Amino acid sequence: MSDAQLVAAATVAGEARPSALRVARDLVTLTKPRITFIVLITAAGGMKLAPGVASAATWLWAMIGTALVVGSANALNMWLERDVDAKMERTKDRPLPRGRLSANLALGFGLSLAVVSLPLLSLGVNRVTGVLGAVALVSYVLIYTPLKRRSIRALWVGAVPGAIPPLLGWTAVTGRVDSAGVALFSLLFLWQIPHFLAISIFRADDYARAGLKVVPGELGDRETDGMMVRYTLALVLVSLWPLFEGIGGKLYLAIALTLGAVFVGMSALKARRTARAKWARRVFAYSILYLVAIFGTLVAQGHVG
Repeated sequence: MSDAQLVAAATVAGEARPSALRVARDLVTLTKPRITFIVLITAAGGMKLAPGVASAATWLWAMIGTALVVGSANALNMWLERDVDAKMERTKDRPLPRGRLSANLALGFGLSLAVVSLPLLSLGVNRVTGVLGAVALVSYVLIYTPLKRRSIRALWVGAVPGAIPPLLGWTAVTGRVDSAGVALFSLLFLWQIPHFLAISIFRADDYARAGLKVVPGELGDRETDGMMVRYTLALVLVSLWPLFEGIGGKLYLAIALTLGAVFVGMSALKARRTARAKWARRVFAYSILYLVAIFGTLVAQGHVG
């Protein structure tokens, strides 16, 4: 091979390498890494709170399986919503709307993660955890995602897979769904309602442009505000449930009541229409702080007595 041919070959190889790296980065983007990381934290919290001690292998397979099933759900969600994402300011630069990945590659990638993750959870952890992983995946991809275009009921449907991760962690250790595990599920389920109501307020224009059905757009401000107050009140009550299961202690009780009261108060504020988006952003930001604080305290205190 001549020097010119060697130079040409090296140039082609150099050009192909960045392209392969770009595709790999875009595939990772499909899994929504930040959301996946948060899910892993809540799943690990469920494992930490569960009675009994899980082996290192169980921890490993539970975390890997959970990460893969969440990545699958997110990738398939992006594949299904690639046309919607192209219309929204927040999502228009994702790999599929921008044409950086083919739709077939994204679909194959998402399905491959599902094929690997569900058997891994079922065989590497236990059947109950595998079934819960399948429920989360199917409900998110096949029910929640298409329902967003048709009905505000998607809010409650989507909260189901969003609340399953701590229950996945719980069943990974116990092998069963019991009242304490359901308490963790319920806490995450109810938290998501005001959290996403706040998002739907300050991103109202984006959702309307994409044709997605959200509570503020369909029912108006008054009903949205009332719903936010009702669900934050319910959240405060449900946040006490773990105490009756022997999880958490006096510190958790104090934090749950104090932060819960603030959450209710913020949700009940009647913002002026011109300041509504700003108010919603504050509620959204506080909801994250609230969850980190009470879930972190719950995990730190664990079983008491």
